[in-house]
Amino acid sequence: MQSTANFERFIPESVTQAAYSSFQQGKALFGLAHNNLGRRLTQFFAPDWEKMGKPLPEEEIQALKQSGEQLRQTDWQDAQDGVYPHSLLFDNAWDEFFLYYPAVWLDLPLNWQKIRDKKHQQFSAEIDQEGFPSYYLQNFHHQTDGYLSDWSASLYDLQVELLFSGNADPMRRRILKPLKKGLSAFRELSPKQIRVLDVACGTGRTLKMMRTTLPKVSLFGADLSPAYLRKAHQLLSKIPGEFPQLVQANAEELPYQDNYFHGLTSVFLFHELPPQARQNVIEESFRVTQPGGIFIICDSIQLIDSPQFQTLIDNFPKTYHEPYYKHYTTDNLGERLEKAGFENVEIEHHLFSKYWIAHKPV
Repeated sequence: MQSTANFERFIPESVTQAAYSSFQQGKALFGLAHNNLGRRLTQFFAPDWEKMGKPLPEEEIQALKQSGEQLRQTDWQDAQDGVYPHSLLFDNAWDEFFLYYPAVWLDLPLNWQKIRDKKHQQFSAEIDQEGFPSYYLQNFHHQTDGYLSDWSASLYDLQVELLFSGNADPMRRRILKPLKKGLSAFRELSPKQIRVLDVACGTGRTLKMMRTTLPKVSLFGADLSPAYLRKAHQLLSKIPGEFPQLVQANAEELPYQDNYFHGLTSVFLFHELPPQARQNVIEESFRVTQPGGIFIICDSIQLIDSPQFQTLIDNFPKTYHEPYYKHYTTDNLGERLEKAGFENVEIEHHLFSKYWIAHKPV
């Protein structure tokens, strides 16, 4: 049977690029329509929500459009350069979309209630809250039961993709190029000997991209939520290759020996941590990274270096309940990384996301 990667050779580049552009634009338009309708309904049923944010000025909207186009061009070019196969550009869980998209709308009245009542630490009676740090027991972005229910885990990837108007996956994929480059420092090892950990792996979406990009590397994932790990197990069991090793753990206390991993990643975690927890996670990541290894953080843009998006940054924690986000937007993670011992910290920006690429000294 012809592999997908080989089959790509018979499709003209112009056709693939046009298909990718149409796919991304379709997702963007659908996400925009969904968000506009959801916003209008929320303004009607939870009027206080409308007062929390300000309309985006026209220059900010134009800057977002330009950044979105740059992101898509970078995503396409990385595939062209062989960082990952073109098939990854079209990866979409259509079965789960049709299954869970109606549920996203059914979940909305619960969000309105939390907004009206301002009860952001309220969980269903059956949710076991014991053993989790207090900062974790939040209904982040008004999610029902926060990160502790199977319902939340099932809706999460779709909700994030809609929130970012179809750009969540392209932003996640921006970690793959620096990760491959960083792991090349260990080229004397066989791929299977190389170990990569995704810190706060959630539903396993990033690990799935890594498996496609690094088919023989040994992958690991750690997350605090048993429900999200169950979802990750379901997702990752469908793809070929060695199954990643998943473990329930607090990123402040990773259950691995010193210098164990050649590469670490963390996607969309740090803005949901209080300041001391951010430092603790960085120091733990340094501890388990092998000398010469790489640690890559993907998270939200920050006000300190993206002032052109000030309205967007100011609105986000108010409208989506992100209690630690305001401090995060001015927190210097580069300094935190260097304080832990990392060096040669590089920074990139892609649409809504910022990236720190840090190296552990040999």
